[in-house]
Amino acid sequence: MTARPLDGRTVLDLTTALAGPYATLLLAGLGATVIKIENPAAGGDSSRGNSPYARADGPAAARREAADMSVSMLARGRNKKSITLDLKKPRGREVFADLVRHADVVVENYAAGTADRLGVGYSAARDANPRIVYTSISGFGAQGGGSGTGKAMDTIIQALSGVMMTAGEPGDPPVRFGLPVGDLLAPLYAVIGTLAAVMHADRTGEGQHVDVSMLGALTSLLSCEPFDAFETMGLPARTGAMVPRLAPFGLFPAADGWIALCGPTDAFARGVFAAMERADLAEDDRFATRDERVRNAAELHEMIRAWASGLPRAEVIKRLAGHGVPAAEVREPAEAVRDASVLARREVVELVHPDHGPTGLLGPGVPITFSVSGAGLDRPAPHLGQHTEEVLGGLLGYSAGRLAALADEGVL
Repeated sequence: MTARPLDGRTVLDLTTALAGPYATLLLAGLGATVIKIENPAAGGDSSRGNSPYARADGPAAARREAADMSVSMLARGRNKKSITLDLKKPRGREVFADLVRHADVVVENYAAGTADRLGVGYSAARDANPRIVYTSISGFGAQGGGSGTGKAMDTIIQALSGVMMTAGEPGDPPVRFGLPVGDLLAPLYAVIGTLAAVMHADRTGEGQHVDVSMLGALTSLLSCEPFDAFETMGLPARTGAMVPRLAPFGLFPAADGWIALCGPTDAFARGVFAAMERADLAEDDRFATRDERVRNAAELHEMIRAWASGLPRAEVIKRLAGHGVPAAEVREPAEAVRDASVLARREVVELVHPDHGPTGLLGPGVPITFSVSGAGLDRPAPHLGQHTEEVLGGLLGYSAGRLAALADEGVL
């Protein structure tokens, strides 16, 4: 198998739910040995209890047998080793310290301050291993606090970030993004920060704390679009299917579905006019220049709607493509994840049950292709505690007697 960029690196995974586990999933896909530490008293990662569940006979709304695995865990647990360890017990924290001595990275997404209260925060990890890179993902950052009740879930972060007031039409109620963007963006920054800190540790021998907030990650991206300038200029922040500073640009109904069209430049706009068999519009003062098209966007977009709505979607796209205009159909999610090129590049892959094999269900792959290195998620998610003896006996050299004693104490 082709070597992977993070081969030989060990990551201790204290995460649960989505934001943290997605970060460690990416690290696992890049080759790191990810040891998922799960609380036996709580039944492990909370996502193990997410419906639906993968069964031998297909997905089901409720778990009926011990082998049934949440589809969430089926996706997020791949390429990871699961051990059980009760960090609330002193012996559990001793085992954690032993693991840190053999690790390069720790990732956690507890609420701010929780890891320190448990005795497994950055200071404790640094005492065990000064080179450790300790990555925290939280709602508002390591300092804690935050608006509202201070409790961070994706919908709360979406609400506080302002993104709910960017989708939809002016005057509409807030629009919650169907994709949990706060939970998925923060781990991307966490992985970037983790890899940068590992490079620093390799160069200097010095570990550090990497601190990423969900609110900061999402709001930082929001600020890439000049919404404050829009407000000053009197432009709406909420634009629905259009973008107020670009025309023609947006979503348009065809006879049998919707299309996305992006034609803001003069060349693209002329292509739109030609596709509509209205080349004369290129000489119309209202639409001849970029600024005038933006000024008269409502009128221009209404003309495009009237044209596209009378044609099948495929025909609209064919005509636009024939004149070099960027355009595409608006897909349903189930159709999008089955895109042939996405599947061929293994950016989306079939999920495999550890007992039953291929499930027919799809989940994220590693959407990065290297010219030399390998990457991918090719091992199924583990059952709770499946690798406890392997990791503690193999990596740490614990004897069978010591493992039995820890189990009897409820540590494992």
